[in-house]
Amino acid sequence: MSDFLCSNRMRPEEVLYSRREFLARCGMGFGALGLTSLLSEESLAAATPASAGKQTHFPARVKQVIHIFAQGAPSHVDTWDPKPVLAQYEEQMLPGLNGVAMPSPFKFTKRGKSGIEVSEVFSALGGHVDEMAVIRSMHTDIPAHDVATVFMNTGSLRAQKPSLGAWVLYGLGSANNNMPGYISLRAGGTPTGGAINWGAGFLPGSFQATSINTRAASAEGMIQDIRNPYFSQNEQRRQLDLVQKLNTVHSRNLQKDPQLEARIEAFEMAYRMQIEATDAFDISKEPQNVRDLYGNSAQGRQLLVARRLVERGVRFVQVWAGGWDHHADIEDRLPATAREIDQPAAALLTDLKQHGLLDRTLVIWGGEFGRTVTKDRNGNDNPGRDHNNRAFSIWLAGGNVKAGTVYGATDEFGARAVENKVHVHDLHATILHLLGFDHTKLTYRYNGRDFRLTDNFGKVVTGIVA
Repeated sequence: MSDFLCSNRMRPEEVLYSRREFLARCGMGFGALGLTSLLSEESLAAATPASAGKQTHFPARVKQVIHIFAQGAPSHVDTWDPKPVLAQYEEQMLPGLNGVAMPSPFKFTKRGKSGIEVSEVFSALGGHVDEMAVIRSMHTDIPAHDVATVFMNTGSLRAQKPSLGAWVLYGLGSANNNMPGYISLRAGGTPTGGAINWGAGFLPGSFQATSINTRAASAEGMIQDIRNPYFSQNEQRRQLDLVQKLNTVHSRNLQKDPQLEARIEAFEMAYRMQIEATDAFDISKEPQNVRDLYGNSAQGRQLLVARRLVERGVRFVQVWAGGWDHHADIEDRLPATAREIDQPAAALLTDLKQHGLLDRTLVIWGGEFGRTVTKDRNGNDNPGRDHNNRAFSIWLAGGNVKAGTVYGATDEFGARAVENKVHVHDLHATILHLLGFDHTKLTYRYNGRDFRLTDNFGKVVTGIVA
């Protein structure tokens, strides 16, 4: 009797029929021949895991990126772009500008063999200018934090599109199947613009970032629920194998579902992360002198984790380092914000170099736009600076970057980029170039169109490429 029941037990594939397949089996078989053409290319491509990357278009040393995003828009004339002429116009109206001139209260000094001038607020980072390419001629489209932040991270002002990190992971693929290829580190709440900044947009969900709140002091606190308290790893593996089997039947008899594929990929990644990810986020395993180098602060821990992540093959690590929106009291507030990142970022460059990782890692620091060279229009006894999308500074360091370089310039006051201007699209094109990609050829077909990070714009800034 038991043999009879086993031989007549209904199998999953015998009940998972779509309406279309049922009709086809009942006499409309020829209609089923056109089914494949009805399935969108996006649905078929959505099953592509992050580990299945493309080859680069040309050889490049850089294989990983650490993006330190200084959200809030740092004042370029108080950090990386000295403008001593402002002192001559203090409290005077500047020609063509709205407001009175505000000289920087901070001293700039030539640093390193390259003699790049750096503000005193970056005393530690200033010691690394010979490893940097400083771009002083950045500009963007709109001086609003939410729009400009998303634009810097996705290259899009309107539609929700894949983030820079998602494009990098899509192009390079994952180097470690036990870790997410793209991780976003933040110390606190959700930044301006939200998850769009690290999302995958129309790319498969496996290319979006894993967002980690690093405010917690322990690895388990950063990655909550990383371990399953109810089932052993063997039991979890059996569950996932069953889910994969059922999904195979579903895909064969119905169709591939992009959201379902992404969810299962997330389950698989969570399973694989249980050991290696916990280890990567556990900075207590670092020698005390290394931890002291970074400092015991939120951003110090973030950047030490970032080094441990790229050491384990994570392709793109974004570190949110905000607090730069200084509309008032810039003389006191800007140095305080700078102190939070100055020593940790300098430690990161030192540490990457000591580990032999700097040649293959691109480090980027910068915000979404710059600030005015005049006092904020609200004006008070402790003035700050307003938003300025026409000029700001960033720096890059690492493999393939022409180190010890200053590229571009603003006008005599620092109000506008005027020489070798670099748009956000140009920056993105250059980042992809440093990673070995022609930005016009790294594309993804969606809704019948080949999309790319730089849309229809962007040119490589060859002046900072070694």
